[in-house]
Amino acid sequence: MLLENFLEDMRRQQHLIEREVRQYMSEYENSGQVEAIVQLIFRLVAWYTAWKPINELGTTIFSAYTLAFQTHIFSIFPASFSRGFKQLIVSTFSLVDTSSPPPWAIPQDPSPSEPPPRPDLQLWTACETLGLLERYESLISSVCYEHIEAHVYETCAKKWDEPMLPKLREWMTEKIVPWMIMPYARGARSAEEARAMLQGVGSRFDYHVCKTLCDLRIQEIFDIIIDYPDSQSALQDLKVASQRPGIEDFDMMINRVGPLQECLQRVDQRSQLVITLRKANKKRLLHPGADTKDILTQYVSIIRCLRIIDPPGVLLYKVADPIRKYLRERPDTIRCIVASLVGDGESGDSLVDENEPIQPLQQMQADDFTDPNWEPEPIDAGPDFRTNKPSDVISTLVSIYDSKDLFVKELQVLLTQRLLAVKDGNYERERRNIEILKVRFGEAALQVCEVMLRDMTESRRIDQHIQAQKAMPLHPTIISKHFWPPLQTNSFTMPGQFREIQETYAKEYHLFKPDKRLHWLSHLGTIQLDIELQDRTISAEVPPLEASIVELFSQKGMYCFSLCAKCEDTWTVEELIAEFKSVEKTAILKALTTWVELGVLKEEETDRYKLLEIAEAAPAGPKTIAPAVVDEAGPALAVQQQQAEQMKVFWKFIEGMLTNLGALPLARIQTMLKFAPGYDRTIEQLAEFMEAARREGLVMVKDGMWKLCR
Repeated sequence: MLLENFLEDMRRQQHLIEREVRQYMSEYENSGQVEAIVQLIFRLVAWYTAWKPINELGTTIFSAYTLAFQTHIFSIFPASFSRGFKQLIVSTFSLVDTSSPPPWAIPQDPSPSEPPPRPDLQLWTACETLGLLERYESLISSVCYEHIEAHVYETCAKKWDEPMLPKLREWMTEKIVPWMIMPYARGARSAEEARAMLQGVGSRFDYHVCKTLCDLRIQEIFDIIIDYPDSQSALQDLKVASQRPGIEDFDMMINRVGPLQECLQRVDQRSQLVITLRKANKKRLLHPGADTKDILTQYVSIIRCLRIIDPPGVLLYKVADPIRKYLRERPDTIRCIVASLVGDGESGDSLVDENEPIQPLQQMQADDFTDPNWEPEPIDAGPDFRTNKPSDVISTLVSIYDSKDLFVKELQVLLTQRLLAVKDGNYERERRNIEILKVRFGEAALQVCEVMLRDMTESRRIDQHIQAQKAMPLHPTIISKHFWPPLQTNSFTMPGQFREIQETYAKEYHLFKPDKRLHWLSHLGTIQLDIELQDRTISAEVPPLEASIVELFSQKGMYCFSLCAKCEDTWTVEELIAEFKSVEKTAILKALTTWVELGVLKEEETDRYKLLEIAEAAPAGPKTIAPAVVDEAGPALAVQQQQAEQMKVFWKFIEGMLTNLGALPLARIQTMLKFAPGYDRTIEQLAEFMEAARREGLVMVKDGMWKLCR
């Protein structure tokens, strides 16, 4: 009866509390200041203290009173109280570093006593008295989570030059742990007891630090890879962050900063890392606007970065698959890789690290289960994953294709361009490249390249011998036809004095090598000319076609006389095409434009050009012109062009099959073509050729069956 009467009397006076709650909450809603929430809490504690029963009545009555009081105030709190209380918890982080509490954190009628040991002690004590800590436990935790996230994003975003996790843990130890003692371990009587009370919540907060940092680094992973190796510290933060959670707990929150891997092993973000990086690659890398060299450079950086994060290579296998497929479809991928292999210093950053040792290409090997150091594949590895895949960068790039023969052929093409471009006879750079490539590809694959290099040395020796017998302005490069890649075939006969020089040189060569004859490729090389006109001399280094055209102009002017009014030193484009026969009109127009720009020729009317013996605008006197730019296509045919030419030979076989056997599937055509001499194409290459033939109207396909168009 005593308890019921006491509680009934308290209920009759609750309207006094309700009035003050409405007053303080109205003040908070109008001003948005947290001081109103603090004063409301202190005022409620004053009501609670004033009404609480004396201790002599026992704990039963006291517990019933506390429950009834808390139930009542929770029922009258408006919805805005949660927002205000969250704002109050946020403000408590700033109280940890202060020596004295601010005025709003002190009760209006404090009892005379010694100052509290902590500036926030009275506030947390009041919250515990009213049961706010237990009721709003999830809200308090969410405030700490948000505080951690804000600090991580503020201090770690775009900062990759140093490991950030140790600093974050130090910040947790200095700022968060002291704050945690009040809401989670305020009643601890010793350090060991506080450690035990903070173990669970501290582990959750530490996990959130790791996860937030991991999420941030995953968002930045594409830019981190671009910035490698300067961003290696950020990769160290991620090294184990994407692994599966560890089992053991630890108390780093109390014991200062722990090791890096000990923390990041708790966060499982491997799949998110793969998804994010693949999306970024597709959006920012794998599109037609990206240069192949840039894609390869980023791919190499991805290889190196993901091997830091995940040495077994599971992440690299999942991320690299779309990149490898895309590079396989690009026509210049092999050329870019080969240019990097031979140390193309003009192409910018090399794909090969100079500090990496030169080693043979690594091939996929079977698992050696007798090896005592053998380890099973990671649990998240796919069915096609192999832990013993090639580990060095070059082997990984070469493995994009099924065979290294394509790279060897492209090496021959690139070496052809480099050797034919050398003018001073110094082939040491190419010789060194061949020795390095022997280590990677093997000596057998580079035998043709050695023959090419030997031809260049032998050609220089032959030229020195012929020049000793009869000095000539011609210095040709003599190569072995069967050991060099196919060269451009749009050759022509040099006119006038150039042809005479070639014939004289060929006679001397035949005397020196009676069993051999020269076949001139007149469209390759350059010629140094001094063109003497009536009022000026022009020096220029031009391709042979340009030199041949200006020679024709000089011949026409030489053999025409004043009695022939129409026979001036002029040529039309059609006349030049008829003179050279095998040269296309675009090449002739390009050559004419060169001389027009140099002031040697003038276009009198459409497609008619005249030799300018007297300059119309340029002043008289010697004039030197920089060497003309050599055609970027190079003297040798690209590998794709060679393959296209070779596939034309096999078209006769395909045409015969479809004529005699009718419609055939692609696999059957591939099987039968393997009996043809020299056929070594894959079914994918055959599919591309058949598709090209379909576009030209030679064949048609229906339900996978190919047949000739009648």
